Amino acid sequence: MDKISVVVPCYNEEESIEIFYKETLKILKQMKNIHYEFLFINDGSTDKTLEIFKKLHKKDKQVRYISFSRNFGKEAAMLAGFEHASGDYITTMDVDLQDPPELLTTMYQDLKSGKYDCVATRSKSRKSYSPLRKFLTKCFYKIINKMSDVEIVDGARDFRLMTKKMVNSILSMREVNRFSKGIFGYVGFRTKWIEYEDRDRVAGNSKWSLWKLGKYAIEGIIAFSTKPLVYSVFIGLFFCFLAFLFIVVIIVRTLLFSDPVQGWPSLVCIILFVSGIQLFCTGIIGVYLSKIYLETKSRPIYIIAETDEDE
Repeated sequence: MDKISVVVPCYNEEESIEIFYKETLKILKQMKNIHYEFLFINDGSTDKTLEIFKKLHKKDKQVRYISFSRNFGKEAAMLAGFEHASGDYITTMDVDLQDPPELLTTMYQDLKSGKYDCVATRSKSRKSYSPLRKFLTKCFYKIINKMSDVEIVDGARDFRLMTKKMVNSILSMREVNRFSKGIFGYVGFRTKWIEYEDRDRVAGNSKWSLWKLGKYAIEGIIAFSTKPLVYSVFIGLFFCFLAFLFIVVIIVRTLLFSDPVQGWPSLVCIILFVSGIQLFCTGIIGVYLSKIYLETKSRPIYIIAETDEDE
């Protein structure tokens, strides 16, 4: 019998956990010849998330949990789940039930056919997103796919069912600054995509603000592309060429009209604009240097405070 590990990162999700457990368990019990385990990751929650994990574990020993010492982020939670999952097939799901559990049956059948190593999902319409978030998300996928050598599918969700072999390949990538959508694409393997309509959250509110999404988008671009550095070089060369042209214009105008002072307001604007470009390019270099700095520290990606094994 095959075993499916359901990895569920959670941060302040006390309202959703039991609903998710009941709905997903119903689907797993309908699947023939399947063992299962739930592996809940408490990512430093400040509500009753951990208490609910413990309650479910007492009721069902196939429910396991890992609790972090503080909030390390969803990427760290997913990594912890992958490292501690014992199943032949591993899936990662959001606890808010925006990822439909009923798709697990089809996903498992596709993997059992032997044609694929991963069955992944993508959003059709993003109907749960605000117009601004839709626009920014679309822009992000266009930008990152132009910059990165790794294909990142537009609308890709973290919800996917993978073989143990693929998960082991993901675990071999030990970078601290993780961007799972890029890592999934980087390791390759045969992947089938399933589209579905977005659902509303079953309970609670999203923990992803536009600011956090923006930071996550920058993480993704920096993690899988060095093209921003190349672009900053070309921007610098362009402005050097522009400066040379301005020097020629000033010299010619001075010789012909003997008026080198005229036009100082426009000159101030040009200086401010070019200074802004320089700071922007320096900022790009600074971000890459900060990532190198964090990687060389070799700090743990997460720290575990307690698990179900402690009981």
